[in-house]
Amino acid sequence: MNLQGRIDRVREEIAAAARRAGRDPDAVTLVGVCKTVERATIDEAYRHGLCHFGENRVQAARAKFAGERPGDLTLHLIGSLQTNKARDAVALFDVVHSVDRPGLVAALVKEATRAGRRLPVLIEVNIAGEASKQGADPAAVPDLLERVAAAPALEARGLMALAPFVAEPEEARPVFRALRALRDDLRRAHPALDLPDLSMGMTNDYPVAVEEGATIVRVGRAIFAE
Repeated sequence: MNLQGRIDRVREEIAAAARRAGRDPDAVTLVGVCKTVERATIDEAYRHGLCHFGENRVQAARAKFAGERPGDLTLHLIGSLQTNKARDAVALFDVVHSVDRPGLVAALVKEATRAGRRLPVLIEVNIAGEASKQGADPAAVPDLLERVAAAPALEARGLMALAPFVAEPEEARPVFRALRALRDDLRRAHPALDLPDLSMGMTNDYPVAVEEGATIVRVGRAIFAE
């Protein structure tokens, strides 16, 4: 199957999952994870209608996207971010998914303020409590959210999580459900914050994530693997 066919297949599966959950398929944003993909292939995917792309590393994104890119191409940072890369991240990315500690909030506030922009961010949560995973402990999320919400240079968009790698996608459902419940609790505690986004679900499990409320799915292999 060619690149266009793979993009179409993923979109069809997202739409089917959304309909099963009584949701609007257009409420789900497909982010193509392009960390191992050359710019030429990214440009081809863009021509086939994919406008959102996710990179894990600032350096890799800078190599591919520091030059000219289409105005409607949205670049997401989905990997962990060191505080000393905050300036480059603010310059390159349209959305940062991996805010997970107070020091990073402070660094992003400083650099976004310096750049004169308001940066959309998501708080990354280690919702499954895996020692190998990045992300804030769920108990630390309220404090992080308050720090983000207090900063005019940042826009609190919601939460992000990586589910454990499991043999069956259905096994990831409790993790996605827990992230949605945490977001809903935060909304009740902060009624002025909409927190519209749940970034969850990857190639192995994105239909389940959509059924559980994902508004952003991050899909790499199902799109770019030959």
